[in-house]
Amino acid sequence: MSVAGLKKQFYKASQLVSEKVGGAEGTKLDDDFKEMEKKVDVTSKAVAEVLARTIEYLQPNPASRAKLTMLNTVSKIRGQVKNPGYPQSEGLLGECMIRYGKELGDESNFGDALLDAGESMKRLAEVKDSLDIEVKQNFIDPLQNLCDKDLKEIQHHLKKLEGRRLDFDYKKKRQGKIADEELRQAMEKFEESKEVAETSMHNLLETDIEQVSQLSALVDAQLDYHRQAVQILDELADKLKRRMREASSRPKREYKPKPRDSYDFGEPDQSNGGFPCAPAPKITAASSSFRSSDKPIRTPIRSMPPLDQPSCKALYDFEPENDGELGFREGDIITLTNQIDENWYEGMINGQSGFFPLNYVEVLVPLPQ
Repeated sequence: MSVAGLKKQFYKASQLVSEKVGGAEGTKLDDDFKEMEKKVDVTSKAVAEVLARTIEYLQPNPASRAKLTMLNTVSKIRGQVKNPGYPQSEGLLGECMIRYGKELGDESNFGDALLDAGESMKRLAEVKDSLDIEVKQNFIDPLQNLCDKDLKEIQHHLKKLEGRRLDFDYKKKRQGKIADEELRQAMEKFEESKEVAETSMHNLLETDIEQVSQLSALVDAQLDYHRQAVQILDELADKLKRRMREASSRPKREYKPKPRDSYDFGEPDQSNGGFPCAPAPKITAASSSFRSSDKPIRTPIRSMPPLDQPSCKALYDFEPENDGELGFREGDIITLTNQIDENWYEGMINGQSGFFPLNYVEVLVPLPQ
């Protein structure tokens, strides 16, 4: 930087400090200029905020928003791009419906309905792609261009104007110490920058009809999207209602269970996988109740003459399996000698004694209490 440039920077810094700290007043700009500057500032904030909100409206997903911002609409116009490069949520839903509709098959009403809905969702995704492209091309890009060029240029002129104002005010306060020619040049530069900044702001505010047309383009794109979406959904709703009517008119098929297969269990003594089955329950002496108290099927009892001592009649054959058990045949009369517990008795037959289960006999004369 030249010596003159350094001096100018020093002058501006000194004037700024004197205004901020010392309360010195600088050159006042006219009210029309200030009003235009205020409107331009609001326009700049509005464009930046609307841009961000529009992109968020089109794509709530942050990753998709980033891809939408980088989308090259020129390539789309030339037919070089078939889609924006990110999946629409409608398309993902449609693919899911189609996949499960195919798995359910043609015989399923629900499967056919899923296929119809899936195709409609994919069509909605294509319409949404078109909306994104249309809004990007006719609304987002023009506003972004306004931010990047016109508004940025105005900010540049205003910043330059502020610098020249500070330089002019510094030299004006030191009039007499600074050459008149230098003061005159500072004033001319200040007036020149003011005129350039004023002109650029005026042009922006007077041509805001361009922003109105861009906003109109956004609404037109939304209308076109919603018209197509309504048409697609109307067609889908009609298909589903028709399917419901057809399904309701068809007679319901009653469930008929298939006949059960018959199994050959083999010989009675080889049931349960070949393990022999005894006709009567078996009892071990180690058991606390010796044998199960479940009674087998009883055979008819033959009438017997009354006996004068405690006795019972065998209802079934009993084969002893442990030492101390008494064996007998159906119909045998057994003399009772003792009751071991609620399930077992002790008795005698043919000179032999032993114990046996109560559920194999019928007591004719009970033991004395």
